[in-house]
Amino acid sequence: MPALLAEVTRSGFVESLHHGSVVGLLPSGAVGVSVGSIEDPVLPRSCMKPFQALACLSAGAPLAGPSLAIAAGSHTGEDRHVELVLQMLGEVPVESLRCPPSWPEDEETRQRLTEPSRVRMNCSGKHAAMLAACVAQQWPAETYLEPSHPLQQQVMRTFEELSGESVVHTAIDGCGAPVYALSLHGLARAMQGLLRTPVADAMRGFPEYVGGTGHVNTVIMQQLPGVVAKGGAEGVLVLATAAGHAVAVKVLDGNPRATTAIGLTALAAMGFDVSPAKESLSAPVSGGGQVVGAVRVVF
Repeated sequence: MPALLAEVTRSGFVESLHHGSVVGLLPSGAVGVSVGSIEDPVLPRSCMKPFQALACLSAGAPLAGPSLAIAAGSHTGEDRHVELVLQMLGEVPVESLRCPPSWPEDEETRQRLTEPSRVRMNCSGKHAAMLAACVAQQWPAETYLEPSHPLQQQVMRTFEELSGESVVHTAIDGCGAPVYALSLHGLARAMQGLLRTPVADAMRGFPEYVGGTGHVNTVIMQQLPGVVAKGGAEGVLVLATAAGHAVAVKVLDGNPRATTAIGLTALAAMGFDVSPAKESLSAPVSGGGQVVGAVRVVF
């Protein structure tokens, strides 16, 4: 059964509760933290991106450093992100991107734009990487998002190999790409496997391309060097350390406000020092311009 993971208090009153599951793996692969239903399947959402990036790299996409990091990330649509995505596309027309037009998540950038665009969408780095893989393999680019496409089949194989599980369901993510369901435990195992790949090195080396200015994943990786952090929609988060710990979180109500605190708490429970990011172990609740409560982990 799902468990109570976090609560939101306001002026001493418990206002909201977040239920879900979290699993933490020790470097040996043994389960160090298990709360809730860790064998239930979840849709990883954007936590799939590092594995999609790895599949693109394996298919021959010329990705390294920042371009590999943005392929695995959910960028905030800043100008530096757009410039890199356009470089990744090369001679491929920007109209070939099949992610939907979107406003950038970076508020300063958004305020000076007059319309949304595909290249500003947080998944455009992943889509550019997929198109680069199609060019490298001479696969059809027009259908690169179809679940039956050779690239998407390679993504699924990559995810299954690293997780040690078979995909139990295929869905369509918000950006239009297939997303594959397996257990939360399997997602954590896949993150441990990812640590042995260039994708993890790129994410750690260029966290500003995994998220962006002020983005929580970027901030955590900057505060905890060697940690890989990637969130996904609907309350999913994965964390992994250079030492080999891995954490996967799913909050059932889909609200992400407690996921980072939950993930860091799980790492701390396995003996990993998260003190440089201690301010993210809870979040303030405001009222009248003052702090009147907190989002805090309770497992």
